[in-house]
Amino acid sequence: MSHAKRSAAQGIAGVDDIAAADTLIDVRSPAEFAEDHIPGAINCPVLDDDERALIGTLYKQVSPFEAKKRGAVLVAKNIARHIEERFADQPRQWRPIVYCWRGGQRSGSMTTIFRSIGWDARQLDGGYKAWRRQVVAELETLPRQFRYRVLCGATGSAKSRILQAIGALGEQIVDLEALACHKGSVLGVLPDAPQPPQKTFESALLCALRALDPARPVYVEAESRKIGRLQVPDAMIESIRAGDCVAIEAPLAARVDFLLRDYDYFLNNPPWLNTRLDALKALRGGETVARWQDWATTGHWRELVSELLVEHYDPLYARSQERNYAGFGTPHTLRADDLSPAGIAAAAQAIVAR
Repeated sequence: MSHAKRSAAQGIAGVDDIAAADTLIDVRSPAEFAEDHIPGAINCPVLDDDERALIGTLYKQVSPFEAKKRGAVLVAKNIARHIEERFADQPRQWRPIVYCWRGGQRSGSMTTIFRSIGWDARQLDGGYKAWRRQVVAELETLPRQFRYRVLCGATGSAKSRILQAIGALGEQIVDLEALACHKGSVLGVLPDAPQPPQKTFESALLCALRALDPARPVYVEAESRKIGRLQVPDAMIESIRAGDCVAIEAPLAARVDFLLRDYDYFLNNPPWLNTRLDALKALRGGETVARWQDWATTGHWRELVSELLVEHYDPLYARSQERNYAGFGTPHTLRADDLSPAGIAAAAQAIVAR
């Protein structure tokens, strides 16, 4: 019997088996699941956050035996509840994969009970830690397998929207800002959309890269090493910076118009915007930032956005691109005078056609 068949017969699965699971079940606590989990998994904790803390305290302060005895009661109750509430209708042929932190007792308990029922359940060998090792290893090599076409352009030139329009045309894209839930600048925070944890961001990036065809180009936006508080993996940022640049050139007026539409949530909440502008005092001085904050409070939006672009964003962009992007010295250039939705669609078509 082969190793793979023997492992399956023993109720063990490897990371490469994840895609074949009918259901991927994460039995860790909700807090562990929220920090990161294997994409597509559902959370069915055998110990919730409070129960896990209780068992840990018993283990340290009383004895491992008492902790295991109490833990067994809680785990059995929780598994019974999950079966009754979530899995009672599953057919005999159902094949789930169950995992915990490192493939230990939590996932082992659920797997044992599922298999005793008659389901072909398997426990993920090494648990979440095995998946995490795979993510780290693949993100060191996989990004280098693709040819990148990098959308460059000053702030407000609608790079993200053009990238999304390129994706809508059927081309391959990686939208790092969408994965990071951030627009990539000091004002890039999104309302009611907190950034994911670093590990979740990396898991999502790996899944996006796995779906790509190395024989076809991949369109991306020029990014810094950090998007908000998240770090782009080294291999990814280095590969992007070695790509071919497509420079989108748009007049100041068109960029201002676009930003007033794309950041309209700031217009509805000037106090929130002013708290974000506070972060620029060290770079631009208190007097300048105070003027910008006054314009935000009084609704002088066009003046504010124009000056932010000319005095802050454009100089930063010029220095960053020349320093970091190999293709920036001889980019393909696209003139985009119209950044309306129709103009963005036309720019995407022009870039793909080229």
